[in-house]
Amino acid sequence: MAGILSNLKSTVIAGFILTGVMIGVVVVATGEGMPGGSNWIAFMWRWLHVLSAVMWIGLLWYFNFVQIPSMPKIPDEQKPAISKVIAPAALWWFRWAAMATIVTGLLLALGNGYLMQAMTLGLTDGVAKHMAIGIGMWLGIIMWFNVWFVIWPNQKKALGIVEVDADAKAAAARTAMLFSRANTLLSVPMLYAMVSAQNIY
Repeated sequence: MAGILSNLKSTVIAGFILTGVMIGVVVVATGEGMPGGSNWIAFMWRWLHVLSAVMWIGLLWYFNFVQIPSMPKIPDEQKPAISKVIAPAALWWFRWAAMATIVTGLLLALGNGYLMQAMTLGLTDGVAKHMAIGIGMWLGIIMWFNVWFVIWPNQKKALGIVEVDADAKAAAARTAMLFSRANTLLSVPMLYAMVSAQNIY
């Protein structure tokens, strides 16, 4: 077991294998939940959407609750470990988790037949569920845009991936931080909208 847990790739693969075993046990024990069919495919998109979102929002909150507040406490000689190693890797997963969340969410809405109703905030049909999930989708799209078109371009400057002068580097770091904080702010109502659409309306 230590061999599996010592390697991240092996750990993730084992997680997916364990999920498959769990599905098999439930199907054999209950006769329900057999993979295949439109309901199962829709569920898989939802599961992949939630899995991606956990990675995205988890990293967003890591940056805002842990990394950014901790940076002033780190001695200057140790900061390159964050800016040259940890932050670029975390930002890679952060960006692609955001992309996966948006893509799987749009495919989920399309597959379940409510994409247009949600994108128009339920105004075309007056369904509260479509309004709630639409608000969540638009907040998610704004957050995704911030990640790809504001935070990442500015982080490249702040981390020295793109060479700029010291003033531009400081300005880029501040812009990236403020938009990351904006995404943290938006994540709270976005998550409420998504969960309420499935459980209240």
